[in-house]
Amino acid sequence: MQKQDFYQTLVNQANSLICDERNVIANMANISALLFTSLDDINWAGFYLIDTPQELVLGPFQGNPACIRIPVGKGVCGTAAQSLETQLVDDVHAFAGHIACDAASNSEIVIPVIKDGRLFAVLDIDSPSLARFDKQDQIGLEALVKCFEATL
Repeated sequence: MQKQDFYQTLVNQANSLICDERNVIANMANISALLFTSLDDINWAGFYLIDTPQELVLGPFQGNPACIRIPVGKGVCGTAAQSLETQLVDDVHAFAGHIACDAASNSEIVIPVIKDGRLFAVLDIDSPSLARFDKQDQIGLEALVKCFEATL
């Protein structure tokens, strides 16, 4: 299956899981589980929610225990939160200010989740492989986030 088709199927699965549910925690939990069980070569998938204007806090996730709080502007998640732009990082160890929650993670993609024009959360996915994520992954995962944003 081509990546584009894979991600369309993933978005459809996510939509069927969350479309009629308005509880945001339940939806984030199901999306995290769906991603963790569907994506190859990842070791963490989940959300950080905006807690204060300066800080993200850990939300529903799948994987090893993680950092609980991340300052906005710090690390890959904090950079995505500050810039409101997806961060696609081939080598997290080369990313200035990287926060190493799991030493096994080598690449990462973080997508901002927007509600009413403001940051609500970020979706964070880590891989133990270098350069695990590419532009097709970014497009597919951004489409999944758009599906989630429609429930907020």
